[in-house]
Amino acid sequence: MSTEFAQRKSIEQVEEGTELAPKFDADGLIPAVTTDYVSGELLMQGYMNAEALRRTIETGEAHYFSRSRGVLWHKGGTSGLVQTVRELLIDDDQDCVWLRVDVAGGASCHVGYRSCFYRRIPIGADAETGPLQFTESDKVFDPQAVYGDAPNPTKL
Repeated sequence: MSTEFAQRKSIEQVEEGTELAPKFDADGLIPAVTTDYVSGELLMQGYMNAEALRRTIETGEAHYFSRSRGVLWHKGGTSGLVQTVRELLIDDDQDCVWLRVDVAGGASCHVGYRSCFYRRIPIGADAETGPLQFTESDKVFDPQAVYGDAPNPTKL
């Protein structure tokens, strides 16, 4: 099975039509926001290329494109923390996708936290009070036990 995307022909087609015609950026990527299907909690934001979007549609499991490593990856392929897609939505301009998922193992962050958004940036009057504030205190899993000495997927 191979998912084909429609050519973008008109604003009406893209905004009001029924054809999937995603707009990938100059690097061939589309942003992908991922939330927990039940709670709505924001788990992560990543990118997909056309192949990642196709595989996600065809398998029902989240696939992304790693900009830092330049490779397609199946979320949970190494860790077992697979994201099963319960609903896949696309925005009005078809230039961003939203995955609503169930997460095997309860975590989506390679650092071990449930969500990749585990630190708060102080704002307003609190901005002068100090550093980033952790919103999660316990990790769901130990990254060293899961990934071993594999290189950190985050490129500095």
